[in-house]
Amino acid sequence: MHPYRTHSCGELDAGHVGVMVRLSGWVHHKRDHGGVLFVDLRDHYGLTQVVFTPGSACSEAAGRLSRESVVTVTGLVHLRPPEAANPELPTGQVEVHADALVLLSAAGPLPFAVAEEQPVAEALRLQHRFLDLRREGLHRRILLRSRVIASIRRRMGGMGFSEFQTPILTSSSPEGARDFLVPSRLHPG
Repeated sequence: MHPYRTHSCGELDAGHVGVMVRLSGWVHHKRDHGGVLFVDLRDHYGLTQVVFTPGSACSEAAGRLSRESVVTVTGLVHLRPPEAANPELPTGQVEVHADALVLLSAAGPLPFAVAEEQPVAEALRLQHRFLDLRREGLHRRILLRSRVIASIRRRMGGMGFSEFQTPILTSSSPEGARDFLVPSRLHPG
């Protein structure tokens, strides 16, 4: 069994009701409704709502979570009440009632919102590229690029083409001031 997950955040549906699951991902949104805490947990595959009830062993720790913190949640899958179901979300019929929470990495203050698609200065996005790649629009484009490249490779391979990766013998130094060659002129032998 995988140490961090039994399922991904995008695959749970009504067929999983009553199943004990372990999910890992980023804290996408957090909403407190009179002591009952709802956390939208996001991973590479989708989003799942996790419910922390007051008095549970992990509700206090869940209240301290910040957006983009990485957590592992273990709990039982329940059907959402009909009025709370979200038909726009593949996992919108179900929620996970948390029994255990493990904080894997706490996130500090974010330089920009990851969960919302709002304009951010390009310099700031490039400086925090690891966060920018988590934003939905860019993440979707990166996945499309991966699928297109995989398709091209598959089709070209099927037509008898081969792809070669040759070793890189030179690399440019920062700002192109000077190239370091392999073998190096600076270290004989």
